[in-house]
Amino acid sequence: MASNTPYTVRLLGFAPDERSHLDALLAHGPDGGPSYICLAEDSLHEPDFYIADGDAPAGLAALTRANPGPVQPAMVVARTPAPLPFPRISRPLQRGQLHEMMAEMVGRRAQALALLRDCERHLAPERRRHPRIETPRSEAWRQRRQATPSGAVLILDNRGAFRDHVAKLLGARRMAIEWTDSAPVALRLCDETPVSLVMINTGLAGVDPYAVCAAIKAQEGSLRTAVVLLCGVAFRFDSARGRDCGLRGVLDKPVGDRDLVAVLNRLLG
Repeated sequence: MASNTPYTVRLLGFAPDERSHLDALLAHGPDGGPSYICLAEDSLHEPDFYIADGDAPAGLAALTRANPGPVQPAMVVARTPAPLPFPRISRPLQRGQLHEMMAEMVGRRAQALALLRDCERHLAPERRRHPRIETPRSEAWRQRRQATPSGAVLILDNRGAFRDHVAKLLGARRMAIEWTDSAPVALRLCDETPVSLVMINTGLAGVDPYAVCAAIKAQEGSLRTAVVLLCGVAFRFDSARGRDCGLRGVLDKPVGDRDLVAVLNRLLG
């Protein structure tokens, strides 16, 4: 049975014209079958699937960095067979063949999720039974590791409901979660207190999110402050402006808890 929620796909290494072609092919699937949305390059959402350009070194390198697994399957698009542990679809792309391959990945992903849920029910959490073994290099490794971000999470939004939701998700971490609907107040908080993550609702009236991000990143000590935009349907994200102002990425609203937790863990841990 097809899911009512579209599956998310991250495209890796494709030229802009082929990205658009793949996006269009995936958006028009068989009636009653799964539906798919291709994530923007700046999106921080966790994908359900990866599709990489197997003829482009950049695409294969990005696929290696993504480290896909059973829960997030991957396939490659390539003209010739390659010794890769992923299913391959050949060029030129055909809509029917593409959706047939995607349906197979949907099935494999469902099986992996079912197996994972079954394992979680039967396995106890792994615990360290012995102390770490100290070696002459242990202290050097500790010094090279960056400290975990310890500043607050600041949310620039028109209401405090999202702040309360984030606080609930991060409850066990006991981090400060601040909220304001004023850009000047947000800048002052970032200047006067340690802030690890700023989340800006692009629907906040009278606020230019790119300008706020640039102002935050221009402040002393803000190098490790991550700024993320929460984008509504009406907001057209400008990738070039986002890169110029130092933006970390975007999340499309409404943001599901799975994506939100993954981004918070990634940027705060």
